[in-house]
Amino acid sequence: MMAEPLVKHCGTAGVLLTDNIDTDQIIPSREMRTVSRNGLGEGLFAGWRYCDAGAREPRPEFVLNRPGGVSVLITGHNFGCGSSREHAVWALAEYGVRVIIAKSFGEIFHGNCYHNGVLPVTLPESDVDVLAGACDGSEVCVDVRAQRVAADAVPGWTRTFEIGAYPKRLIEEGLDPIRLTLTQGDAISAFLERDREARPWVYRGAR
Repeated sequence: MMAEPLVKHCGTAGVLLTDNIDTDQIIPSREMRTVSRNGLGEGLFAGWRYCDAGAREPRPEFVLNRPGGVSVLITGHNFGCGSSREHAVWALAEYGVRVIIAKSFGEIFHGNCYHNGVLPVTLPESDVDVLAGACDGSEVCVDVRAQRVAADAVPGWTRTFEIGAYPKRLIEEGLDPIRLTLTQGDAISAFLERDREARPWVYRGAR
């Protein structure tokens, strides 16, 4: 499933200001019954989200159980640490999270976000604390092109964030590395044709 391009997103923020939330908490291994990207949203934070994970009885007070859902998640240090399971990002994306604002991220999880249409935004601790204190349940806007975060609940408050040119293109165009490569399909085909003429012996027996 291809990610939706994300150039600017305004959505309801939810605060989960806990440090060191690992990928097993984001999507417990017992919830990973598929190798596809689909069907994981229900198991997102299953150990925290439900009183009884088996019966799927929701905890009303948990941030992701609010009516209308959450598309901007505000969290603490080292979010997405632990195992490298890409299912954690798939589950967040299927639930509807498009932006995660954190004090820091687990390195592999951070890269997996870019590859799956979820924007990880790192802000200084003091700025995340401002957002967490004022914006739970209110709208936060993230402009990818301008690399800026703003919040209606904090008038006049805006902050910029860093993002490299490569991950920025992935997010803005809804691409993963394979789809990005395929955008050069004509150039790849032209190279193969030239190479086939220059080195025909390499292609003998190839279909």
